[in-house]
Amino acid sequence: MIKCIISDMGNVFISFDNDIFFKKIAANASLSQSDIAWLVSENFDILRSFDKGEISPTEFYNKAVRIFKSDFDYNRFFKTYNDVFDLRRKELQILKKLKENYRVILLSNTDVMRYGFIKKNFPEMLIFDAYVLSYEEGYMKPDPRIYKAALEKAEVQADECLFIDDKGDNIDAANVLGIKTIHFVERADLAAELRKFNLVF
Repeated sequence: MIKCIISDMGNVFISFDNDIFFKKIAANASLSQSDIAWLVSENFDILRSFDKGEISPTEFYNKAVRIFKSDFDYNRFFKTYNDVFDLRRKELQILKKLKENYRVILLSNTDVMRYGFIKKNFPEMLIFDAYVLSYEEGYMKPDPRIYKAALEKAEVQADECLFIDDKGDNIDAANVLGIKTIHFVERADLAAELRKFNLVF
């Protein structure tokens, strides 16, 4: 029986589109949007380090503007970097109903700046019972250690948890640990997926 819902944040309860960031940086850096996307892909280790809390916002900013050859100052850069989110209100209402009957845990790969932006701009989403954030834990999905941290906060066994995420690799890692999963792909019906597990909400 499911007693706890562990869920991702991005593209489940809040949408994000990094193309918004790429487009604004490209306009400033005199590069194409595809050039910026390629540079991000080629330097993804820097983003991973930021998501794991291994580098500070200042270090991330300095590396990013050097790579993009951008003259954005610190505040303008992070305003552009952070402002890529949109709340999914339908899914939020489902989360509120789930919370009435189940423990709900947020498990997110995120950095301190974007998470701070979400807390400030979408506080209505932050109704989880506990939070497991990659920049605080020092590792990120699909590393099994971050799932184990979430299970500790769930306070139940792995097979009593249901994990929701939009990325297949993250789903596979949860399955290995015995956690039930929903691979929440674009345009999926969250309520319908949850009902497959006979959840009450």
